[in-house]
Amino acid sequence: MEQYFVRDYTGGSFILFGAWHMGFIGFFILFNLLIILSRKRLDLLGRKKFRYGLAISSIVVESSWHIWSAVVGLWNVQEYLPLHLCSVFVILNSIMLFTRSYRIYEFSYFLGIAGALQAFLTPDAGIYGLPHFRAAQTLLAHGLLITEGLYMTIVEGFRPTWGSIKRVMIGANIYMAFVGLVNWLLGSNYMFIAHKPATASLLDVLGPWPWYILSLEVVGLVMCLVLYIPFILMDAFKKKPQPVQAGG
Repeated sequence: MEQYFVRDYTGGSFILFGAWHMGFIGFFILFNLLIILSRKRLDLLGRKKFRYGLAISSIVVESSWHIWSAVVGLWNVQEYLPLHLCSVFVILNSIMLFTRSYRIYEFSYFLGIAGALQAFLTPDAGIYGLPHFRAAQTLLAHGLLITEGLYMTIVEGFRPTWGSIKRVMIGANIYMAFVGLVNWLLGSNYMFIAHKPATASLLDVLGPWPWYILSLEVVGLVMCLVLYIPFILMDAFKKKPQPVQAGG
């Protein structure tokens, strides 16, 4: 077991959509399906416990990464401050789950799910292939972020609006500008806006720096619109005239 926690892992780098990766994907698909199927069985107390459980799980998984990084001598301010989008959403989602904050939910549903989904499918795990702790922690952390946004929608009944997309896009750009300043001051690469990550990711097909940042803006907007499609369809169905029943 110790070999799966070492700093200098020699078991091989992460294999995209390999057997272990597909196992994690399958687990979270089943987990979210279970939430959907059992949503009506959860009373007020049950939903509260489940929300708290998700929040605590995210905090523990994220904290374990920082503890492990410090123990093996990797932790530094250039890479481990909670400034990457998904690290920020571990904090924000936890607040959302404890307080049922709708304002945080708007950002969690669009940015949290979209960002975590990309990182879940193409994780930046470097030399750490599964079942190494670092690779497993990466998948668990991002899988939980996706689940939390879906849970607030499916079980708690929250939903975004067209105004949510506008607020999310404005907020994301303000935050990106802040992170860009931090990167300039620290020589870091938070949110990968200074350069692309070393491992394969969506950014590889979006052009060279700095143009991929503009491309990412378009991808972000498209992802928001895709995530909003279920609500467009729902609203259209509600407005659809119901057929008149023939009298008996």
